[in-house]
Amino acid sequence: MSSNRPLNPDSCDTGTGDTSARNIVPAMSTPLASIFGSGFLVVVPILASAVGIYAVPAIVVVAIVAFLVGTIVRHNILCAEPVLAKGIKRFTVVVERLSDFALVAAYVVSVCLYVHILSAFVLADFGLDTAFNKSLLTTTVIGVITTIGLLGGLAPLEKLERWALYVTLLILALLLIMFAVYDINQFLAQGKFSLPGTPDRSLWEIATIVAGTLIVVQGFETTRYLGESFDTGTRIRASRWSQYLSLSVYVLFVTLAQPIVPALNGDYGDNSLITLAATASLLLPLPLIVAASLSQFSAAVADTLAASANIKETSQQRISTRWGYLLVGGSAMALAWSGSTFEIIALASRAFAFYYLLQCMVAFSVCHSLMQRIRFVFIGLILGFVLVFAVPAG
Repeated sequence: MSSNRPLNPDSCDTGTGDTSARNIVPAMSTPLASIFGSGFLVVVPILASAVGIYAVPAIVVVAIVAFLVGTIVRHNILCAEPVLAKGIKRFTVVVERLSDFALVAAYVVSVCLYVHILSAFVLADFGLDTAFNKSLLTTTVIGVITTIGLLGGLAPLEKLERWALYVTLLILALLLIMFAVYDINQFLAQGKFSLPGTPDRSLWEIATIVAGTLIVVQGFETTRYLGESFDTGTRIRASRWSQYLSLSVYVLFVTLAQPIVPALNGDYGDNSLITLAATASLLLPLPLIVAASLSQFSAAVADTLAASANIKETSQQRISTRWGYLLVGGSAMALAWSGSTFEIIALASRAFAFYYLLQCMVAFSVCHSLMQRIRFVFIGLILGFVLVFAVPAG
């Protein structure tokens, strides 16, 4: 049922809007594709390495933080966009421009991350999963994307995003079902669940590693940039419902995976989900690898397009889209040799935390409610912690 209650920019009420489910579902495809892009492939081994048996509470905390940050994005769709359109607050305009640059940098890191994960899953199937091979394949794939962009543009590949989302959701559903079947059979046979051990880490180590997982639930901010396709109310609700759906799935996914994690014997890698899938069913690894490859390639293309468009806009048309492809691709290829997948995940989390922190400042500058400002400061402190202290798992 749609709401006919009017939007109220003065009160910054993000729970309003005249929208319908018919419009919201298409608007959800972009944020869902981004949120599910790589997170489900790596979240289980990261949390197992960081907190072991406490992975479920950890993902709940990550989900809550992500939703709080999502409220910032939704606030800015409603309250900041009119201010920015009029250009009446210089501080807001300047910080928004800085956040555009920060988002470009974050997208560059995420392009590298997506293809790095793709490489890890593909190479595992051939027994060639080494650091050098992953960096080499990552560089090659990003080089191909960049070359296609330079020669003819990436717009035709953009159509992969929706298909990749469908395939990803299908594989996720299969994993959830097979994990649940495995868990039930284990409980019936043993009378209990086998759960992973707790690593010997201090609370500080756990906090800094979990802080580095923010990237796995990133993507809800994409509705902020769909203004040409959807109205304000639709984008706000699409962002909110994308988070409701995706975060619920993440919590369920991590929960169902816990009794299977001991099969890893404490060896947590970026493609450990393949082992977990094979433990649950021998039929799962191949479709998982195919889905991972398609989703990561599509996500890399989407972020390359987004970053290039942002470069063109923030440079005030001085840098063309094709030069943007070259800048993004070249930077992402250089990052491919900078560290492991888990290290790139932590770097991506910090990059997006910086962008979200700037968005917090934008939100703070356009609201007039004391309680909202206190909330924005609180969220900003969390993001500042991620920015400064997030470290990779391992």
